[in-house]
Amino acid sequence: MENNSAFDSFEMQLTDNAKQFLRETGKWANFLSIFGYIWMGLILVFGSLGVLGSNDDSGMDAATNMYKLPPGMTLLVIVIMVAISFFPIFYLNRFALSIKAAFRDNNTEKLTASFEYLKSHYKFVGIFTLVMLVIYALAIIVVIVAAATGAAS
Repeated sequence: MENNSAFDSFEMQLTDNAKQFLRETGKWANFLSIFGYIWMGLILVFGSLGVLGSNDDSGMDAATNMYKLPPGMTLLVIVIMVAISFFPIFYLNRFALSIKAAFRDNNTEKLTASFEYLKSHYKFVGIFTLVMLVIYALAIIVVIVAAATGAAS
């Protein structure tokens, strides 16, 4: 027995204003994704130059008394950060290109695909945000426990 809602009985239509809003959203998404790709490239280039150009060995920094990562490890962190940021930018770019093609060709399938890319973009950003919140919460707990055990001894 299938339970149909009232929304299943009609087809949704986009008003002219909604179409214009989507076109404009596609343009901004395209701008932001291109800017994101450029930014990722700049981070890779200048991060690599900074890491490879330094003749610093890893170990303790005498001036700050803090541990420094080896250059290879620093470069790996930069590459991982860029790789993680690639996916939401990619999905945003695919949304922008698909929404533009959907309106150009008046194609419902392309419009649907564009919304799928937009969903993937926000899903990735949402999951990444949750992961970072958990990491921050764990870090705060570790700091509190370390401070409590340090103060107790």
